[in-house]
Amino acid sequence: QVQLVESGGGSVQAGGSLRLSCAVSDVTSVGVGWFRQAPGKEREFVAAISRNDGSTGYLASVKDRFTISRDSAKNTVYLQMNRLKPEDTAVYYCAARHNPVRPYNRPPSYEDWGQGTQVTVSS
Repeated sequence: QVQLVESGGGSVQAGGSLRLSCAVSDVTSVGVGWFRQAPGKEREFVAAISRNDGSTGYLASVKDRFTISRDSAKNTVYLQMNRLKPEDTAVYYCAARHNPVRPYNRPPSYEDWGQGTQVTVSS
């Protein structure tokens, strides 16, 4: 089990940027994913970075705007979000995936979750 703490959420206007941080107690031992959940909607995969080779995956609608990265020295995973849109508004969660065989884009593949951080994008 690892502990995860998100930070960096806030309110921005459409077209703006935010960088979310996920402090992970042992970032080199797990794959990390970012998910989001808007009111009344299911939790949705956003981006993930693998434990072993740092390969990444993205939701199609964010692929050209968001970037996931990892700083092992700081035990932190980042989600840089550019050109934000109102539809990006949600609570964003980071999560840890211990088994690399499990699909990286499915919430049940992740065992440990942070508490979430709110991102609000106004038009």
